[in-house]
Amino acid sequence: MNKRIVLWIVFLMSLLLLWENWQRFNGNPSMFFASPTQVVKKDALQTDPANPTVAAVDGSTPGVTDATAVPLHGEVITIVTDVFKVEIDTLGGELSHLELLKQKEGADTSFGSGWKSLIMPNATHTAESNVVLFDRSEKRTYLAQSGLLGNYPNHKSLFVAKPGLRTLDAAGQVQLVLESEQNGVKLVKTYTFKKGSYSIDLSHQVVNDTAAPITPSVYMQLVRDGGKLEGESRFYSTFTGPAVFTEEEKFQKLTFDKIEKHSETHALKADNGWIAMIQHYFVSGIIPQDKVQREIFTKKVDTNLYAVGNIMTMGTLAPGASETLSAQIYSGPLVTSILDHVAPGFNLVKDYGWTTIVAKPVFWLMDEIHNVLGNWGWTIIVLTIFIKLAFFPLSAASFRSMGKMKLLTPKMTAIRERHKEDPQKMNQAMMELYKTEKVNPLGGCLPILIQTPVFMALYSVVLASVELRNAPWLGWIHDLSTPDPFLILPILMAVSMFIQTKLNPAPADPMQAKMMAIMPLVFSVMFFFFPSGLVLYWVINNVLSIAQQWVITKNIAAAK
Repeated sequence: MNKRIVLWIVFLMSLLLLWENWQRFNGNPSMFFASPTQVVKKDALQTDPANPTVAAVDGSTPGVTDATAVPLHGEVITIVTDVFKVEIDTLGGELSHLELLKQKEGADTSFGSGWKSLIMPNATHTAESNVVLFDRSEKRTYLAQSGLLGNYPNHKSLFVAKPGLRTLDAAGQVQLVLESEQNGVKLVKTYTFKKGSYSIDLSHQVVNDTAAPITPSVYMQLVRDGGKLEGESRFYSTFTGPAVFTEEEKFQKLTFDKIEKHSETHALKADNGWIAMIQHYFVSGIIPQDKVQREIFTKKVDTNLYAVGNIMTMGTLAPGASETLSAQIYSGPLVTSILDHVAPGFNLVKDYGWTTIVAKPVFWLMDEIHNVLGNWGWTIIVLTIFIKLAFFPLSAASFRSMGKMKLLTPKMTAIRERHKEDPQKMNQAMMELYKTEKVNPLGGCLPILIQTPVFMALYSVVLASVELRNAPWLGWIHDLSTPDPFLILPILMAVSMFIQTKLNPAPADPMQAKMMAIMPLVFSVMFFFFPSGLVLYWVINNVLSIAQQWVITKNIAAAK
C-alpha cells in the first residue's frame, strides 16, 4: 500500500509540474511563482547625469548632484572587428552594445515550428541575427561602465573621442581613445580591440592637472537587469547572474535574488581575480590588472537592475603627475579552449555544477572525438558508445540480475498470493527463493546507481556546451541545442523506453505495472522541450541498453 501511495504521489506531481511548465512555456502565469519584474527602462539610468549610480563598498554614492545641470548628449561610436560589432557612448564612455558576429541566434526552431513548416511550407522564418550581449534597449539593460569616484569623470560624464580608424588596421587592431576632464582631473579611457579576440583591453589614465595632490579611485562594473534570457526553456535551468573569483575565495556565483535581499556573500577585497556576468553559453567579465588591491562590490542599482564591480585606489598623485591602470574585458562564448587563456580560474564560468569532476574529462573526450569527426551529432553518438563500453561489465551484471528476476516473476507472484495475509512469512519466503535461485534483488539497481554520475555529467556537458549552438547533425536536426522541430527524437525515445519496460521484470503490483507503462509517455512529452542533442544521447543510450539487455535475457532464458 505504501509503495502504491508513493507512486501515485510521484505520478501526480509529475503531471502537475508538466502542466506548470507547459503553462509558463506558452507565456501564461505560473501557479507557483510571481511574474518577473519588467526590465528597467533606459531613463532609469539617466535620471541624474552628474551622479553615477555606481555602488561603493560602503553603500555610498560617489559624485555630486547638480540640480542645475543640463542633460548631456553623447555620440555613439561603432567599432567593427572580425568578431565584434561594438557601440561605445561618449556619454560616460560606456560599452552600451556588443554583437558577436560569429554567433547567431538562429531561425525559429521552437516547439512546433516543424509542424508549422509542414502545414505552411511558404511561411517566412525568422532571419538569423547576431547574438547580442551588452545592450541598452526596451528588452535588455546590460552595460560595462567605468570611471572615477568623487567629483571626477565617471560613466555619466561627457567624453571626447579622438579621431582615428573604427575598423581593424593593417596590424589587426583598432583603438578608441576617450578623454574627459572635471575639476582639473583628466581621465583618458583607451579601448583596444584585436583581430580574432573576444578580449578588449581597457586602460584608465588619470592626469592630475590641479595644484594639490589627489588620491583617485577607478571603478569598473557590469550592470545588468535581472530578467531571464528570451526563449529560455522552462524544463531545464541554466544560471544567469554575477560571479566573483579570487585566488583565496575561488569561484563564487551570486543570484540576483540574493543581491535584492542583501543576503549575498562573496570576497570583498583582493589583489587578484575577476568579476563576471554569466548567462547560458556566454559570459562577460572584467579582469583588472593583477597585484592591484581592489574592493569587490555587488549592489542593486535600480528596480530590477544590479551591478557587480571593482574599486581600485591609484595612490596619491602629485600635481602634474599621471597614473594608468589596465584591465581586460572578455565578452564572448563559453568555449573552453578560449576561456583557459583569459585569466586564472576564468574557465570556471563554464559551470557544470556538482558534476564538474566528471564532466570536465567527459567534455575533453567529447572534444577529441569532434576533432576527428567534425560533427557534434556523431560525436554524441560515438561518446555514448564509448561510455556504454566502459560500463559494459556493470550493465551486464545489472541486466543478468533483471533477467533472472524476470524468470522468477511467476514464483514471486505465487508467494505473494500464498502469504498475502502474512507479510513476514511473505518476506521470508522471498528471501528463501532469492537464496535458492542465487539472485540478488538489488543486483539490477546498484550498477545503474554507479553509472548515474557519469550520465548526469554528460547531461551537464551537452547542456553547457556552446559548441552545440547552431550545430547540425543530419536531415531535420539543424541545431543540437534546440528542441527537435518534428518531435522525431522524443518519439523514438518514448518507443525505446517502452521496449525497455517490456524487457524488465514486471512489477507484481498491478498499479505499479500501470505506472511503469505510463512513464515512457510522461518522459517523452517532457523531452519535447529539451535540446535535441540531449534527446539524441538518451535515444542512443536506450538503444544500446535494449540490445545488450535483449541478448543477456535471451541467453539466460536459453540456459534455463
